[in-house]
Amino acid sequence: MSDTGHAETARESVHETVARLTDGQWHRLHPASPLLRGGIALITILGVVISNLRERLFGLFLPHFDDAGDPVDYILSHGIIIQALLVITGVLLILIAVFYVSWRMHSFRITDEVVEVRSGILFRTNRKARLDRIQGIHIVRPFFARLFGAAKLEISQAGHDANVQLSYLGSSAADDLRREILRLASGTRNASVPSASGSAAQGLLDRRIGEFLAPELDPEDAPPESVVKIHLGRLVGSILVSGATLFAIMLVVVATIWISATGEFYALLFALPSLIGFASYYVRRFTKSLRYTISRTPDGVRVGFGLLSTSNETLPPGRIHSVEVSQSLLWRPAGWWQIRVNRASHSSSRGSANQANTTILPVGNLDDARRVLELMLPDLIGEEAATVIGRGLVSRGNDEFTTSPRRAAWLLPFSWRRNGFLVVSGSLVLRKGAIWRRIIIVPQPRLQSVAVNQGPILRALGLADVHLHTVAGPIRARLEAIDKDAAVQFFGDVAQLAVQAGQSDTSHRWRAGEAQA
Repeated sequence: MSDTGHAETARESVHETVARLTDGQWHRLHPASPLLRGGIALITILGVVISNLRERLFGLFLPHFDDAGDPVDYILSHGIIIQALLVITGVLLILIAVFYVSWRMHSFRITDEVVEVRSGILFRTNRKARLDRIQGIHIVRPFFARLFGAAKLEISQAGHDANVQLSYLGSSAADDLRREILRLASGTRNASVPSASGSAAQGLLDRRIGEFLAPELDPEDAPPESVVKIHLGRLVGSILVSGATLFAIMLVVVATIWISATGEFYALLFALPSLIGFASYYVRRFTKSLRYTISRTPDGVRVGFGLLSTSNETLPPGRIHSVEVSQSLLWRPAGWWQIRVNRASHSSSRGSANQANTTILPVGNLDDARRVLELMLPDLIGEEAATVIGRGLVSRGNDEFTTSPRRAAWLLPFSWRRNGFLVVSGSLVLRKGAIWRRIIIVPQPRLQSVAVNQGPILRALGLADVHLHTVAGPIRARLEAIDKDAAVQFFGDVAQLAVQAGQSDTSHRWRAGEAQA
């Protein structure tokens, strides 16, 4: 059969699998799921315990073992090889039985309204994720899971510990199942034909090799022009030029001064664990940021990264509540920026560069930051607004932003010229910081409330603070020391815009128009 024929067969197979898993009936996970969820660690721990306590364990069941020495010699000298093999076989059968029962009792179903998972042997649990409340879908492929052709699919919901995990599914169908779940959540019920990711497979070994060598992002999922990648040199530089590096240098300097002053070299023994910790930190950040991509897909923004263990997440439209573009003083000579977001949910997996999954762009230049903003907020930040925001990132003031008056220099001596706000179509923009530059963007439909605060010092200076409330996260949309009259006017305008934007917002059903068509 030709490669084209194999590809068509693979597409049909994946389509049939996805259709079967979304028929509303209960289904079981990948057969290797119990082993991947903790079975490998359990077997490892048992092996360590048995290898260290084998003499005691043998002494409990075999007479006069204390005088025998090594357990293997005892078994051979007493001719109980068959009995020993039967015991080992019994232990393995018990483990297999426990894994099998765990697999049988762990099932899921996907309907037009919810994704539901039930699990547990002695204590049963049942978790549901409503499709209209999905905040994102995260697919993780750990290295050992990739060997079994499996992947973990995590459905993020708003709230603490509200996520639903399908761990593990067949890797070949995970991406297409995510696409189908997002299609159901988007408001359309039109049938869609998922395409199989990767190349055709002629056998088990070919499938595994294809999964390891396939690109993280299927070219059919996103146009090439929408993909933003991290330059390798920029990634290495951002890791080295960081606060962790400064702390490591300070540690080395202190240790050197201590040794020079006292002549006692034993301090190196205490520094060695720290050096090992820093080395592992740098390795994790580097390997987890390799093959980083962020791109626009029909169902939202997709972020992927990883070399041996890969991870990618799709954030549907309307699930980003605020965005922060920041630049530390160390990164300013190179012109690097970082982008974080506030979301209504948090994945249990770490994000790129081993950072929290709220970090969308670990490092990028100004053009990368502008493109990522357009990807995340396509309907709320147009080309003109992105240009204004790009100028505002590097501006010292006296531009489109409404900034703090000169009297605010008593409270913000370095940043009062940059400290200000801007209202653009669909979004609210706050700018602050001279040493640590930051711009915070809050989509108007995602705003929960707005507040104006004024203490006795601010009242004496005719100033006020403005706070835009969104979901909890690393970003605090707060602007200090704004002119009182400007703050009051901003408060009134924002309250009216937020109500209008909330009434007209349809981003949570981003494909409803397709269903009507």
